[in-house]
Amino acid sequence: MKPLPAVPYELSTWMPNMSVSTDYLISDGRNKYSVPFDLIGEKVDVRLTRNTVEVFYHGNRVASHVRAGKTQREPIINRDHLTPEHRKYLNYNADDFTVWSREVGKNTEQVVRSFLTSGKEAEVGFKSCVSLMKLGERYGKRKLENACTELLTIASAPSIRLIASILKNGKQAKAPEEHHHDNEHGITRGAAYYARKDGDSE
Repeated sequence: MKPLPAVPYELSTWMPNMSVSTDYLISDGRNKYSVPFDLIGEKVDVRLTRNTVEVFYHGNRVASHVRAGKTQREPIINRDHLTPEHRKYLNYNADDFTVWSREVGKNTEQVVRSFLTSGKEAEVGFKSCVSLMKLGERYGKRKLENACTELLTIASAPSIRLIASILKNGKQAKAPEEHHHDNEHGITRGAAYYARKDGDSE
């Protein structure tokens, strides 16, 4: 008789041809897990076991996570999968946003304060604060402060899409339909990068 395998056989479930969403996350049906951001829009195969989530692209493993046993509010993310901008965002804290907003103006500070206190944890509002900072870089601090001033006169709760609309139109505007463009930074390595690989990449 041959010796038993060193690793016990583990049942697995395959989820083939799963599209990678614009937030570069895939789901096991309960929680979401990250994949490399340059696979956005590509089809991947997901292998699920009791304890692991593995993602394959053209037969090459491109991501592996410990599978969460319970439903989690936040996705399970490998920082190496993120865009440089997203990694920078994760390094921010509430004090950084507050200091920046004070430099812009009192109404921008009020909007930031609202974002940071709108959820159970300050981190919930970080994404909105980062978006606000990007609007400040694009339009300038003075215009951003004016937009926040107008926003506070027409809306009970601050909204990034409404601030963006005010800045874009230069006047009071209703909130536009929400569209997500998380992939605005494009693909840096390209999907072909994984197709060429012989080994695993996580």
